[in-house]
Order: sequence, then structure tokens, then C-alpha cells
Amino acid sequence: MTLPSAHDVALAAERRSAARLLLAHPLVISDGAHGDLFPLIRRHADWLGKRFQQVLGYRLLVDSSYARLFKAGLGAGAGHRLERASGTPFTPHTYACLALALSVLVTAPEQLLLSQLVADIKAAAADAEVELEETGKAAGKRTLVAALRLLVEWGVLIETEGHVAALAQDAGGEALITVDRELARVVVAGPLSQARDGADLVRRAADPGFGGARTYVRRMLVETPVVYLDELTDGERDWLRTRQRREAQAFAELVGLEMEIRGEGVALVDPEDELTDLHLPGTGTVAQAALLLVERLVERLRPQDPGHPATGGVLVVGVAVADDLVDELLADLVAEYGQRSSWQRGYLEDISALREAVLDLLARMRLVARAGRLRAEGDGLPEGYAPEAPEGRTVTDVRGARPGGDGWVLLAAAARYATHVTVRPASRGKGVDVQEELPL
Repeated sequence: MTLPSAHDVALAAERRSAARLLLAHPLVISDGAHGDLFPLIRRHADWLGKRFQQVLGYRLLVDSSYARLFKAGLGAGAGHRLERASGTPFTPHTYACLALALSVLVTAPEQLLLSQLVADIKAAAADAEVELEETGKAAGKRTLVAALRLLVEWGVLIETEGHVAALAQDAGGEALITVDRELARVVVAGPLSQARDGADLVRRAADPGFGGARTYVRRMLVETPVVYLDELTDGERDWLRTRQRREAQAFAELVGLEMEIRGEGVALVDPEDELTDLHLPGTGTVAQAALLLVERLVERLRPQDPGHPATGGVLVVGVAVADDLVDELLADLVAEYGQRSSWQRGYLEDISALREAVLDLLARMRLVARAGRLRAEGDGLPEGYAPEAPEGRTVTDVRGARPGGDGWVLLAAAARYATHVTVRPASRGKGVDVQEELPL
């Protein structure tokens, strides 16, 4: 076996760095925050474009001053939300302002006054019959400023004189804005011209096309913290289980991610902790409360005897969480840690707001989820998509792997945050490869 040369190792490292940057930041501009790595993207543009297309079905556009990786969606409820500088998530009104601003900017003059941009956005809203918050009021101004600030961050808008935040001033400040129309045109990745409405756009963006199960599962692996088996169709589970070892090697080479394979599902782990926008443990009241809550939920709700269907057991992906248990545990945490850990006063005085923020973080980390229909049951599949496994193939039985009905479900990956961890020995038999399980 021939060892790779120093040149080959360096080449692979450059390509991996460029690919990682594009996954974390799908729009990279040459003079932006990540401009120091932009030359790597240009140098390996052909290779990166082919690999992203082959592996994930993503299109890569590299220009002299920017690179845009056009990612696809994963369906309703699976997107990565945009946030204000404060960490507050965008509201539907903020997204509306962002979309309307882009619709104006693609044909805007190279420079214009902030007041003119606002007037054009209002006119576009009227044409589209979209109701915006009153932009003359403080809340409406802040909403519009949040959208415009994001466009400044992306490089679509350049604050030539003054700042877009001047809009929120009581006196209604002014600013001179320079527009990069080319960047404005490449921000939206979805098939706008084909979609009938917003819901249809989400469905079409999530369609893996000819790649089918292969492309969808790879996108799920790379874009979400954990992929649980009961969230996949029979065909997707079959593809994953028969390819997971080779996929682990491919993802390690492409983006330096390690595949962790468990009985309940699969996760790609970043040893360098760079490719995630969510962190647990983390700083701040919500992250601290979420970590403590999930630890106590695991202690209370660990199943007695989870197993794997391949060895005659029953797969447990999630267990039901009673609403009153969440309330009880959060109240205990506030009493025990709130004051001495300097948690935010607003959350100490409003436990319901703390509950909402904590469960939202845990859901985005895929440690808890709302009960409901899953992809394995046919929910959210694009038209014409074949969910069946190849004829004659047996796939892991996921029926009853998590409770149905209403309410919240504690998911298997939450066991990573248990105070005491139980690791069951792997069972091996002829033709069977059962992974060690970290049960709830």
C-alpha cells in the first residue's frame, strides 16, 4: 500500500477546509469575515463543485468575488432559522421584510438612500398584498432593520454613508446604501419560479430528485445533529444501514466529520466543534437550564429494557414526557440554580418563557421532539418519492419506537447528557452487526 505524499495530504487538507467553510457559511465573499479562506475555494472550485453535486446534490457557484453553495431543504420544520444579533429568532414579519428587500434589490440602482429603499419595500409589499408591521412605529422599524442588517452582513448591502440602524431612530435617520445586485440574485436557493406558494417551495426544495434516498439521507446527516431511524422511510433505512461504513469514510475525507453509529440512529460528529450553530453545554440561562433539564429527564425516564430488533428486542428511539414533569423539574432548577447562577431575571419571573426557550433549544439539538407523524409513516414525502426498500430486503422495524399522540418526546441522543451512562455490549451473530447502544 502506497502512502500519500506530503503534497496529497496538503491538497486534501485544503479541500477539506474549503468544504467545511462552505457547509457552515454557504455564502462567502472575498472581502467578508471569511475572506482569508476564499482563495482556497477558488483554487479548488472545480473539485468542490463536483463533490458537492455528487455527494449532496448541492450546486456551487464560484465568482471572482463570492462563492455560493446552493443547499437544498429538508422539509417543513427542519430549517436553520435566522436570528437577530441578540439571538432572538426572526419572526414571520422579519422574513417577509427580508424577502421583499431582496425582491427590490435585484433591480435597484447601484446606490440609493435608505429612505428610498424603505419606500420601495413598502411598494413591493403592497403589490404582493403582504401586510407588514407598520414601519413608522418602533417595532416595525426594528423588524425592518434586523432584515437589512443581515443583508449588510451578507455583503448584499454596503453602508457607504451612515448605517441602516438609523431607520430605528426617533427622528428617522438617513443613510447612503450601495447595492451588490449580483449577490442579491444568488441569496435565494429554492426553485421560486416553479413553486405555487410558500409550502410548495419548501416541498420542492426538499425533493432529493434522482439521488433519492442516498441524497436525502446524506443531507440529513450533514445538516442535522442526529438522524433517527424512525424518521427515515424503509428505503432510506435500507440504504443507510448497508452503506454506513463507506459513508463514514467518505464524510471523514470530504469534511473531516466522524460518524457515530448507534442502534437508534446515526450522527456526524465534528471533532473540532466548528460546524454547528448550536452548543450544549453552552453559556447563558437557556443553555444552562436546558442541560440541567435534559439530565434530569434522562434520570427519570430511562426505559427499563431497550433492545434492537435484530436481537429480538424492541427499538426505543423516544419516550413520552409529561407536561407537568417539565414544569416540576424547571421549577426545581430555578429554585436550586436561578439565583446563585445569576440566571436572567426575566426567565426567573416567567417560567413559561423559560420553558418555551429551553424546549426550543433541546428540539433544535434533536434531544426532544413534538410527538406526531414521522417520515417513516409517509409524512412530508415529495410527490413520486418511493419510500419502499428494494424487494426482498428486510429493514429495521421502527414501529412503536417512540410514542405518538400529543406532547413532547425525549429522544435517544439525550442519553449523552446523562449523569450515569449505561453501555450495553454489542451482540454479534452471523450476518448481523448490531452496534453498541446508549439507551435512554
